[in-house]
Amino acid sequence: MSNPSLQGSIQVPGDKSVSHRSIIFGAIAEGDTHVKNFLRSNDCLATLQAFRQMGVTVDEKDGELIVHGVGLNGLSASSADLDMQNSGTSTRLLAGLLAGQDFTSHMVGDASLSKRPMGRVITPLTEMGAELSATEGHLPMTVKGQALHGINYRLPVASAQVKSAILLAALTAKGETVIEEPLPSRDHSERMLALFSPESIERTGDKIHIRPGYPLKGQEVIVPSDISSAAFFLVAGAIVPGSKITIESVGMNPTRTGIIKVLEEMGADLTIDAIETAGEPMANLTIQAGPLKPFNITEEDIPALVDEVPILALLAARANGISTISGAAELRVKESDRLAAIATEFKKLGIQIEEKPDGLIITGSTKPLEVADKQLESYGDHRIAMTLKVASLLTDQAVNIQDEDCMAVSYPDFTKDLNQLLRK
Repeated sequence: MSNPSLQGSIQVPGDKSVSHRSIIFGAIAEGDTHVKNFLRSNDCLATLQAFRQMGVTVDEKDGELIVHGVGLNGLSASSADLDMQNSGTSTRLLAGLLAGQDFTSHMVGDASLSKRPMGRVITPLTEMGAELSATEGHLPMTVKGQALHGINYRLPVASAQVKSAILLAALTAKGETVIEEPLPSRDHSERMLALFSPESIERTGDKIHIRPGYPLKGQEVIVPSDISSAAFFLVAGAIVPGSKITIESVGMNPTRTGIIKVLEEMGADLTIDAIETAGEPMANLTIQAGPLKPFNITEEDIPALVDEVPILALLAARANGISTISGAAELRVKESDRLAAIATEFKKLGIQIEEKPDGLIITGSTKPLEVADKQLESYGDHRIAMTLKVASLLTDQAVNIQDEDCMAVSYPDFTKDLNQLLRK
């Protein structure tokens, strides 16, 4: 059988980070917020359900969501537990918002989420006067709403989720909060707060100043296509011989475009056509298969491509030479231990890879993959499953990916969209 190529155009689902935040900020704003291209993944639906449980009405009309905001102090206690399912973003951001409310909330999650550390948000929120009790630093967690006060906090590591939790808590705190970042991380929360309440936020160098006391006003939010989902098609287009695909309306937030930088450094055949927009920057991206140089990703690069490491490892496996990823120890506490998962599954596919405590060393080859074990494991991790799905295009042998339904966490139609581009 001859290997297929990928041809045509595709629009991947809305950005997960922006979708979460459109609901959160829309809920605590005054007036209605209209959200276009909302991502209907399990993670984002967990956020939506939590706010419905807290008294926020969300309607759907002509494919867009209308969030009827209740204001910063208009949320009410949920009679049932808030089920975060598999969503670390929902958990950590809501912990920040709920810390300053005048009621108690109980947060639970699935088995995978319940293993993920919550101490990184509990520490700064406790400094602000919050009362959070977790189960040995994990979910289930009880957030007993308290009067909070502003703090000056330097993030120990770059983390958009921790930064966002503090930012949301700061909106109900007494006095200004200043967050200092060691390295830039995703700034979706800052951008969205500036849209809903420009007076509430100011950035000076690596410091973010949050000033409470200003109302948030309902907005129109256009959710760009998720660059983390687009990444799988960008890499597929670059490594599957004979391919040429366009991914439309992709979010080009500078804190998220690490994958674009890596592709450009590798000499990939990539064209970027910018789209005029008032909110998050967007572009149409066209990628064509061709020879690739190896890369060297360090700790400084990780915040801008933390979710793309699994698929970038596959990109490295098709480059001419040895690529390295370091400073990525954080990936050991994602939905799975992603460094161990990548190393284990890639070896089954005949890819030469070495696992390090904080990264990977990958020796690239453009030969067809020689599969040693056709039973591949996703570890219940959506990004590992999608990476293995793309890898399966590089071999004539049929492989089986266990628990590939976990892709629904961020991209329910991934297999369908990939098949739509396949040309035999």
